[in-house]
Amino acid sequence: MTSGAVPHDLTIARAASLRPIAEIAAELGIQDHELETYGTWKAKVRTDIIDRLPRRANAKYVDVTAITPTPLGEGKTTTTLGLVQGLGHLGEQAIACIRQPSQGPTFGIKGGAAGGGYAQVVPMEDFNLHLTGDMHAISMAHNLIAAALDARLMHERDFSDAGWARRGLQRLNIDPYTITWNRVVDVNDRALRAIVSGLGTRRDGYPRETGFDITTASELMACLALAEDLADLRRRIGRIVVAYRRTGEPVTTEDLGVAGAAAVLMKDAVHPTLMQTLEGQGVLVHAGPFANIAHGNSSIIADRIALRLADYVVTESGFGADIGMEKFFDIKCRASGLIPDAVVLVATVRSLKMHGGGPAVSAGKPLAEAYTQENLELVENGCCNLTHHIGIARSFGIPVVVAVNRFPTDAASELSAVVDAAETAGATAVVTDHFSHGGQGAQALAEAVREACAQPKDFSFLYPLDRPIREKIETIARAIYSADGVSYTPEASAQISRYEDLGFGDLPICMAKTHLSLSHDATRKGVPSGFTLPIREVRASIGAGFVYPLCGTMQTMPGLPAVPAFMHIDLDEDGNVIGLC
Repeated sequence: MTSGAVPHDLTIARAASLRPIAEIAAELGIQDHELETYGTWKAKVRTDIIDRLPRRANAKYVDVTAITPTPLGEGKTTTTLGLVQGLGHLGEQAIACIRQPSQGPTFGIKGGAAGGGYAQVVPMEDFNLHLTGDMHAISMAHNLIAAALDARLMHERDFSDAGWARRGLQRLNIDPYTITWNRVVDVNDRALRAIVSGLGTRRDGYPRETGFDITTASELMACLALAEDLADLRRRIGRIVVAYRRTGEPVTTEDLGVAGAAAVLMKDAVHPTLMQTLEGQGVLVHAGPFANIAHGNSSIIADRIALRLADYVVTESGFGADIGMEKFFDIKCRASGLIPDAVVLVATVRSLKMHGGGPAVSAGKPLAEAYTQENLELVENGCCNLTHHIGIARSFGIPVVVAVNRFPTDAASELSAVVDAAETAGATAVVTDHFSHGGQGAQALAEAVREACAQPKDFSFLYPLDRPIREKIETIARAIYSADGVSYTPEASAQISRYEDLGFGDLPICMAKTHLSLSHDATRKGVPSGFTLPIREVRASIGAGFVYPLCGTMQTMPGLPAVPAFMHIDLDEDGNVIGLC
């Protein structure tokens, strides 16, 4: 992201005076034996620290979410980091807890996820690329499970019951048509969505239709993000259901004998990575589930560590309040027992103009003049989306602060209209300029958040877990998306019945839905009405602990655009990364 006189993100990041990560760790109270350094600028924080330190008595917990974004994003991570920097200007000890970015978007449409301008996590190249290897560990563990499943299918075809008995194992009798476990890769590659594996000779496997998901959609990623510790991660991995027997019982990773090996591959990934903001505050980076095709929040472990080290912990939910924030409350907070003190809702004039009827916004294409010239009518028409998202956040009983992320082309009248709409809807609203001015530009936001955290809260979940799966889905559809109702394909209905018969009905719901609309249709902006939410498939992530409906045409493997971000990324003659943003 670049704007006005603000240099390119990578230029700013390279010019930063970074502090050695061991120095930041010591300042936060992390002891040497709790830190595993990866060079000078990043380190793993061992989960043992949770046993040594209690949660700070008055530590405040803040979730950053957003309105329905344009495909370009509205600066939610930038705002998360800007807020932490702003709290630092107020003399508060603050830590950001954010997700590790996927290399799908990094090389695809949006680019990296290190924030932007003068509100970034650094070194941004390390953050946006391999970091400390967690994404690769998850991919390897996931694909080991897939290999174990396919090998078992082939051998069960070829071995008799007596042959299995000689090996000390029983036949699992896997029904190949019930397999739910795809392979994963951390690249946007639509050609892998539907494939046939096992082709060749009889010894090359069991031929079947399958596919790939992006790594961020892996159930192992969700298990990592929701686990309490390594032992809990191991238990969750063992509960994962990958297929069903011909008699209808689930087949788990434990049944395949691969759960322990998968946990071994992820044993180092359980420790969050410590980095820093441009102004030297700590940033814990851990897990990276997308919010549109997974539950979209960083790890419980990172949040718990941060609440022992700082006065303010600022975490971030993916995409809008209808997706990431709802899952933050109904999935992550149920698992962690942590309840935030405030919600920060990021809004931009640009996005509200889109919701007010502005021209389509597409990555890689110049913005239409409506987005760079004053157009108060479009902003006012689009504020319905802002109002709806404020209503979603307030329905959980948590104070809401709207952060109006200012762009250089925003007119004063447009910014005022956004603030007025937010305050009319019951939120505090602040125009913030952290992109151009770092923590100094976010001081007003930090003050508003500090005041909001002092307000009383009356938190409640959207639905009780003991309700039927369909009822929970329909509650989300009506209360969050404003749908008139829900329709189910025959396949989805059969899957729901199976899950409830197997005792999986008491799990929370993790909707897979486009992030570009409150509805399932990305082209419908503002606050769509008069629609029925179509559920085409329902998956059960038993290890992670949720049921996973897929809405409309939602894909779990993204594709690349005609002009992907990787076309601009290269090395200069000195071996430095260029073009990353």
